[in-house]
Amino acid sequence: MLGIIATLTIKPGTNKDFEDTMGKLAAAVRANEPGNKLYALHKTDDANVYVMLERYDDQAALEAHRAAPHFKELGRKLGDYLAGRPDVKVMQEV
Repeated sequence: MLGIIATLTIKPGTNKDFEDTMGKLAAAVRANEPGNKLYALHKTDDANVYVMLERYDDQAALEAHRAAPHFKELGRKLGDYLAGRPDVKVMQEV
């Protein structure tokens, strides 16, 4: 099992659009990716910083996620709201 913590910093004032787009992406991931076990966005104390928690069966499931049409389409849209590259940590469950 793989766990992922992705920290996303967004441009000020884009919260609603960012959250709406992430909500659409999360719904698509849950509906179309059987190897995904968790895909949940969390707010932090900083209004412009979010944390996405993800969990996948294995590396193949993570690669399927990254190659999925909904991820590519909505991921491009998310780029409009991001203030920089996400900080992504991929971890092996013990």
